[in-house]
Amino acid sequence: MILNIKNETSRLKAVVLGNPYSMGQKPELKETFDAKSFYSVLNDDYPTQQAVIEEMKVFENVLKKHGVQVFRPYEIENYNQIYARDIAFVIDEKLIIANLIEDRKKELEAFEQIFNSVSENKIIRVAEDEHIEGGDVILWNEFMFVGTYKKPDYPHYKTARTNAKAIQMLKTKFPDKWVIDMELHKNDSDPYAGVLHLDCCFQPVGKDKAIIYKDAFINPRNYETLIDLFGRKNIFEITKDEFFYMTPNIFSIAPDVVVSEENFTRLNRHMRDEWGIQVEEIPYQNISKMGGLLRCSTMPLIRE
Repeated sequence: MILNIKNETSRLKAVVLGNPYSMGQKPELKETFDAKSFYSVLNDDYPTQQAVIEEMKVFENVLKKHGVQVFRPYEIENYNQIYARDIAFVIDEKLIIANLIEDRKKELEAFEQIFNSVSENKIIRVAEDEHIEGGDVILWNEFMFVGTYKKPDYPHYKTARTNAKAIQMLKTKFPDKWVIDMELHKNDSDPYAGVLHLDCCFQPVGKDKAIIYKDAFINPRNYETLIDLFGRKNIFEITKDEFFYMTPNIFSIAPDVVVSEENFTRLNRHMRDEWGIQVEEIPYQNISKMGGLLRCSTMPLIRE
């Protein structure tokens, strides 16, 4: 397989979509490892497997309608495999296999066939002390934005997934990219206060547009950097409530085709009416209750 991913929006040719068919039981509160799952379990609102299956089927059908080749990981019995983005991710023609948190390491086994279809010299295996997940890496041609957390209490947060050593690794492996690290607020139990991954608060759209949640960034200069790069008139800023529902976490099939959650009314109207984008609205609210949304459940392999 010849991989090619240089940005988030070019025409998609091939993608891995997560597997919802054997999620296992609802976790106990102490077993959750992100704030949204913690909130869902605490409020007895964790989704059923059937609800998740139905939503992912709709997403798969939309992808196939637009001519995208869809791969699925092997099914692991009684194991949540929804969020393919965090297992591995592609930068240019290289596949980076993530160093997952211990709770999710078994998921790597389910991607073995996909990994084996890529030449070994195109695979980067992340070292044990380099923590990174695909949700924290957003590509925009020569720019690579990386969500991180650098404070000394990093080990105490389950939601701190990408560290400084991983950022240095990316700078070394991709010297032609401008790697911009963006430190995010972390909170393991309050989904209004903490950010799991960068794609939960920032997302490029089309060729020069972006969705941003300003209060996600510890350093305000990160927000200002995005404004400078995209231009204020090209930014759609989301509210705190929209951030809670993971509104930035949409998924682009092409510069002019986006898959979005059907309840993101304000964003979807803006993308259609102001940006001229075809918006494929689908139900995905149940999947969001486990800590991720549309981008999180995909791992793009090839874009034009």
